[in-house]
Amino acid sequence: MFRRVWVSLVAMLLLASASAFSDDRGELAALLDEFLAGASVNDVAVHQRLWAEDLIYTSSSGARYGKASIIEGMGEPPAPNAETPVYTADKVNINLLDSDIAVVTFRLVAESPDGTVDYFLNTGVFEQKAGQWRASTWQATRVPE
Repeated sequence: MFRRVWVSLVAMLLLASASAFSDDRGELAALLDEFLAGASVNDVAVHQRLWAEDLIYTSSSGARYGKASIIEGMGEPPAPNAETPVYTADKVNINLLDSDIAVVTFRLVAESPDGTVDYFLNTGVFEQKAGQWRASTWQATRVPE
């Protein structure tokens, strides 16, 4: 009898844990989509939301930046009718390492107004603090043509 109760309890905990991980994956996927949509129009708020204060961002050119440098370098948002690149993600993989650590990898698709498409491989390490996922480390690598 005790064994059945114990096995049932363990099974319920595993199902609850899997459900929580599923919720986190969905939340991270939505955050990534929201960020890329905002980045397409140079929205400072999405950068403020995504990046952790102690961010280490390594660009595809090899330069390293923190959150403050990224925000300062954004400048003015484009005019309402300005044509800007559109950023989307494909080949997204979200690997939850713990209840508050995740690694997100994806291929960034950057489509310019002239139809040119560039690809970048991106890896972000996310930490959940105070109930919010934020990227603390980010690596971007241009895919060779």
